[in-house]
Amino acid sequence: MFHRKIISKLEEWRRNKQHKPLILRGARQVGKTTVVNQLGASFDKYLYFFLEIAVHVRLLEMDIPLNDLVQLLFASLGISPKEGDTLIFIDEIQNSPKTIALLRYFYEQRPDLYIIAAGSLLENLVDVKVSFPVGRVQYLAVRPCSFDEFLEATGRGNLHGVISQKCDYTVAFHNELMHLFNQYTIVGGMPEAVQKYALTGDVLAIDDVYETLVQAYKDDSEKYVRGNKMTDVVRFVLSYGWAFAGETITLGNFASSGYKSREVSEAFRLLEKAMLLELVYPVSSTQVPAIPETRRSPKLVWFDTGLVNYQAGIRKEIIGSTEMVDSWRGHIAEQVVAQELLALDDRVSARHSFWARPNNGAEVDFVITHNSRIYPIEVKSGANAHLRSLQVFIDNSDVDIAIRVWSKPFSIDMVVTPNGKNFRLVNLPFYLISRIENIIDGLL
Repeated sequence: MFHRKIISKLEEWRRNKQHKPLILRGARQVGKTTVVNQLGASFDKYLYFFLEIAVHVRLLEMDIPLNDLVQLLFASLGISPKEGDTLIFIDEIQNSPKTIALLRYFYEQRPDLYIIAAGSLLENLVDVKVSFPVGRVQYLAVRPCSFDEFLEATGRGNLHGVISQKCDYTVAFHNELMHLFNQYTIVGGMPEAVQKYALTGDVLAIDDVYETLVQAYKDDSEKYVRGNKMTDVVRFVLSYGWAFAGETITLGNFASSGYKSREVSEAFRLLEKAMLLELVYPVSSTQVPAIPETRRSPKLVWFDTGLVNYQAGIRKEIIGSTEMVDSWRGHIAEQVVAQELLALDDRVSARHSFWARPNNGAEVDFVITHNSRIYPIEVKSGANAHLRSLQVFIDNSDVDIAIRVWSKPFSIDMVVTPNGKNFRLVNLPFYLISRIENIIDGLL
């Protein structure tokens, strides 16, 4: 299995002498179990419990003192509790609310043990009366593979050195990097799909991976909700919602479904908790704090572009495209940019925003907050004069840096808005999205 960057975060957690039990959050099959297994190999003792196995649930739910339970955990796996570092991994912990509550006692009574828990549907238990150990655990998000990880998996890890150099140096490798990013946009970041593509080089060979994943998410809909009607709404979104990736949507009668706004909103809320998608709401401020305006229409962003391409049936349009911004009305470009931006943040609470000025039609595709300032990001090609919404943002902002993500080489233009404000427009090729914060810092 190829290296995931999240491993460095897990190792950082391990080095912390005041470590708390760690809960990994992420959609099903994004690689949570795999990365913990890799980490576990470096411990003296590694205990794995899978709470879809009834005997493991019964064991962890035993009503006995914690130290006695720990002894039983070792004995059940035939492992001696001798001296040395021990990692205990509790997978699919959402199947046992009692075990979730137990995490606080590991923190308070057995700080010598390293505890990691994972669950793809964990946050749906918030609506059930479960005792979450607030303040006694920490969280980390595991997301689909980024483009950097895709390069590693496909044997092009040498290009990390190119991307990490001065951005000007990437110009000589631009065509090769854009070709690889196009492949990444088609394949997506689901680890199994990436691994299979790396072995076969055949996009069609991973159809069975996508099909299995989508069917599993649909089957999970019965775990997200209670009641046949809401199950139907969730299944509808999982069947047809992919075609609206990167678009501003209306919740009422979504995709001509006939479902009411309240029903669709609840379905999206449940799927957001499962980390399968995000409703990206606009902000109208150019200063921090910029509060999402949830009464306005959101954009729909899914967690993986490969699944979007497969479910929406648009791969042929992207394959061989020389201008991704023009593919599928530009929506797939916004989708993959959103995915790359989110890959930069391992907080479970991380969210996107876009900027829209009420009533005058000015809209910027994304905004990011960095060092207490908000920076605008447009995803498009074309002349600088056509970036009118971005210029409106700059005129009302305290920053003089804006970003255009495009398919051409890296460059920086000096631009003057119609109101006479000078700013630097960073023309950022898709493959450098991971460097966006470093680039901003270098210009300050």
